[in-house]
Parts: sequence; C-alpha cells; structure tokens
Amino acid sequence: MVEGNFVDYIKIHANSGKGGRGSAHLHREKYVAKGGPDGGDGGRGGHVIVRADKNLWTLYHLKFKKHFKAEHGGDGSASRSTGKDGEDVYIDVPLGTIIRNAETQEILFEITTENTEQILLEGGMGGLGNWNFRSSTNQTPRYAQPGIDAQDGWFQLELKILADVGLVGFPNAGKSTLLSVLTAAKPKIADYAFTTLKPNLGIVEYRDFQTFVMADIPGIIEGAAEGKGLGHRFLRHIERNSILLFLIPADSDDIKKEYQILLNELEQHNPELLDKSRLLAISKSDMLDEELKNELKKELPEGIDALFISSVAQQGLTELKDKLWKMLNEDDNSTLHS
Repeated sequence: MVEGNFVDYIKIHANSGKGGRGSAHLHREKYVAKGGPDGGDGGRGGHVIVRADKNLWTLYHLKFKKHFKAEHGGDGSASRSTGKDGEDVYIDVPLGTIIRNAETQEILFEITTENTEQILLEGGMGGLGNWNFRSSTNQTPRYAQPGIDAQDGWFQLELKILADVGLVGFPNAGKSTLLSVLTAAKPKIADYAFTTLKPNLGIVEYRDFQTFVMADIPGIIEGAAEGKGLGHRFLRHIERNSILLFLIPADSDDIKKEYQILLNELEQHNPELLDKSRLLAISKSDMLDEELKNELKKELPEGIDALFISSVAQQGLTELKDKLWKMLNEDDNSTLHS
C-alpha cells in the first residue's frame, strides 16, 4: 500500500559480491633459484545486509532504489598478499519489517529490535592461492582456486508497524482525533469516511517521563478481511500491537454489534489477534449525561472493560492512559519505551 510517503510493501533485487581468485604466482627473485609458490588468497565478496533503523517508520526510502549490489572481492597476488574484501551493502529498514523470498514467499527473517543486522545474501568466499597447496610431494603447485560465485535474488519487504497500542474502529470513530489529542501526531482529520488513508504513529506521554506508542490504523468496515474498503490493507499492522483499543462512538446504533463486527474481521484475518489484550473506549461521550451512560452500560459487550471518553472535551483521557499503562505493564510482550 502506498499513500503519500507511507510505503509498507516493496520488492527489491539484491546481488552479493563474488569472491576474488586465488593467485598461482611463483616467487621470482634474483639469487633465489627456486622461490616456490607464494600466491595469496582472494578476498571475500561483499555481503548484502539488512539493518534496523529506529528512525524509519516506512519503506518509502526504498521506493526508488530497487537494486542493491555488493562489491566483488579482490584477487590474490604475489608475496602471499590477500585480495581486498568486497564492500558490504546495507539496506536500512524500520523496526517491524519482514523479509520474504519473492519467489517462494518464505519468510527469511524479521527485523524487530534495535541494532539488528541480518545477512540477506552472503558474499562468495575468496579462492585459495597456490601457497596453500604446497606439500613435500608437490612443491611447485601451479594452480589456485577461483572465488565462489555471487548470489542474487528478488525479495519482498513488508512492514508491520510496531506499537504498544493499536486503535481499532470503523471510519469516523474518532481514532485520529484521539491520537492527535494524546500525542504530538498530526493526522489528517475531516468529517467524512476514510479520512485516514495511512497508519499514523504517536508517542503518548505518561507520568514520570514514561511513554508508550499508539498507532491509528485506518478504519475497518464489514468485509475488510475479504478485501472490502481500506482496512484490509492495514490489518497486518495490528498484529504487532500489544493492546487493541476498540473505539466506538456513543451515537452508534448498536455498540455491541459494531464491536462484534470488528472482532469478527480481526478473527478472519488472523485468529491469534483475539489473544491480545483488549479495551473498549466509547468516544464522543461528552454528549451523554450520567443517566444515559448508565443506560448504555447495560448494552455494552461482555468480557471487555469499557471507558467513556471524549477527545474534544478532554474527558476520561487520564483514566484511559492509566488503564492502558496498567495493561501494558501486565503484558510481557509489550514494547514499552521509557
């Protein structure tokens, strides 16, 4: 999906470097009648390495660079001199990136932690020079090894956003507004459906300078798991979230029904999503008085904690952050940032 400068899927071609040839040189020097073999080894070809960059959050920087080629190793030479190793090539990606073989669709590895480096394609080994093949019965070997060939291939890079809390809801549930109030993020907000066309990330500041990351996932509609609307393109981003915060507006016709539809779409996409911690926030609650809230509580879905909030009126937001922070600290798989 590409929208603006947000890219979460890209296909690239990579070539590692070929190993350098070993040298079959024989030592020649004045006054040295039989210098013997002194050919050095070839240098290693350069690797293609995928490297985590915590400052990236999209694959946009790879949109216009599809080919990566490492340097070949240098050939060995006289006096047992080893050839120069080929220079490695690095592909920087954001945390949460999955790397697949484009032909087989096999997942090769995932980049989920800072300072991670994974070799995508290994450079070829350098060939051995004739110095390595000398023996008592073969004192003048006139052969050396060629370098190992380079590797190449097409690969798919897919991004699943890493966030502590993922906002789940229908279009116009108030997700972008909540994110803009709780964080410094500036998502595009308007009063029509599908305003949000790309995920937005924001850092929520909590007490004692502690923080956690919240992601606004574009609105899901019924049938999203089958490809309807925009939400199906972003359902995979929810897989990385520690907590799913369901947002349903107070003026919804049937809160319980909307919650079940959202839950059903997540289950159809990936049943494991139902194992994540969940919290329900009833947005736009500034239009409700206590009597209406008590009536609504009777209609809320069972088995999930619920809070009444209003992003515009700044109501219930402190309680919401307290609850999310408590849930995150109870979750061993959280990706807290403090």
